[in-house]
Amino acid sequence: MAATASLTLDPAFVVGPVRRRTFGSFVEHLGRCVYTGIHDPGHPTADEDGFRQDVIDLVKELGVGTVRYPGGNFVSGYRWEDGVGPVEERPRRLDLAWHSTDPNTVGVDEFMRWCEKAGIEPMMAVNLGTRGVQEALDILEYTNVVTGTHFADLRREHGREEPYRIGMWCLGNEMDGPWQIGHKTAEEYARLANETANAMRMVDPDLELVVCGSSSSSMPTFGSWEATVLAETYDKVDLVSAHAYYQEKNGDLASFLASAVDMDHFIDSVVATADYVRAVGKHSKRINISFDEWNVWYQDRVATDVAKGDDWPVAPRILEDQYNVADAVVVGSLLISLLRHTDRVHSASLAQLVNVIAPIMTEPGGRVWKQTTFHPFSLTAKHAQGEVLQVALNSPTHATAKFGEVTSLDAVATRDPETGAVSVFAVNRSAEGPLELTVSLEALGELSLEEALTYTSEDHTWSATADDDTSVLPTANDSAALTDGTLTVTLPPVSWSVLRLG
Repeated sequence: MAATASLTLDPAFVVGPVRRRTFGSFVEHLGRCVYTGIHDPGHPTADEDGFRQDVIDLVKELGVGTVRYPGGNFVSGYRWEDGVGPVEERPRRLDLAWHSTDPNTVGVDEFMRWCEKAGIEPMMAVNLGTRGVQEALDILEYTNVVTGTHFADLRREHGREEPYRIGMWCLGNEMDGPWQIGHKTAEEYARLANETANAMRMVDPDLELVVCGSSSSSMPTFGSWEATVLAETYDKVDLVSAHAYYQEKNGDLASFLASAVDMDHFIDSVVATADYVRAVGKHSKRINISFDEWNVWYQDRVATDVAKGDDWPVAPRILEDQYNVADAVVVGSLLISLLRHTDRVHSASLAQLVNVIAPIMTEPGGRVWKQTTFHPFSLTAKHAQGEVLQVALNSPTHATAKFGEVTSLDAVATRDPETGAVSVFAVNRSAEGPLELTVSLEALGELSLEEALTYTSEDHTWSATADDDTSVLPTANDSAALTDGTLTVTLPPVSWSVLRLG
């Protein structure tokens, strides 16, 4: 007999709005993300700027709202001036972060044109590793000032009359990490970030600024880093970043499927720290979270190995993880975590978008295909509308080595107050058997079941390839039924589902 679980929904209990920025992504000058990823001039679908139209089409289908650029670890050694002006005059530079060579064929102007074509809001990062306040002001002037100054006029000379008016800026990247070029202590970074934020606001007081938080909740400085940095920068920034990656280790599928438990802890801990700083400093506003790096990433696989020694390749094949069905279920569950914290998580970025630990894969000059992780992301981005509702969840539990007892069901719901449409996103994160789920909808008025889709496979290790990315797709869940305001559905083990009502 299958285990049973239940959800109760009520429109009176709202967490916050569904934010399109929750469905952001990340394009770094890393591996083949840029070169032969989004940019491949020799490709049959390439446009006049060298951007692959087949990739842009999939980015739109994925539902991406924002894209963070140009890093990541890369940004901590980046000279943005190298990537503007005539392409043939741009210098080739060593990228110390990923032991590669960057030809600077794609830079600020190209990326901004790509954003406009893909319908993307840019999220720009400044180098606070090897550079500082002046360089941040220079790129801000180049992108956002109208005319009459050196860098604004330089942009116009390069063919862009109107400013880009980029609104969202990251003050460096993972400055808590010893691997970061220009790694700093919390005190050192806090002072630099505060000075940079203050100067940037002199140019535009309405910028949204993201200060670096911890690069994982397992960092030895986690919590204390946020407290120190926010105590210095609280009045000058809007968001604090959070980064987290997950992988199945040593065959421990149960703990891997429960990765959202860690993300919940991460978010709750950062919120508590930010609110502590708010109380101590007697600040009126709240600092929210930009979870601007998250994904499944198998960091111990050969695919992640970078070049060494005298080999400094351009666009090497690194971090090209091949994802399976279980990985996709975890991605769906992590999106559930981000949505249920929408009151405090105001932005998020799946890292990354193309080829590098990505939902979209390409062959240079050739095919494009969808990884398994594409599907829960695109369907959540498409069907999460309106407001996120609190869910009253009742679920059996099962044991995990890493997190102890966890609920087998993970779920969140959204409702569009204008149309009344409801979407329930649910994961059975148990590998032991199906869950019989009952969803009480009486408080939501008269609804009809429009669609029930489930992503699963009898073989949760199945992976998509260029030759076959369609054998496992989200399919209709014929067990779903709605009777007298109660929805019932069977959730297979290791599965992600979306249930749509209207």
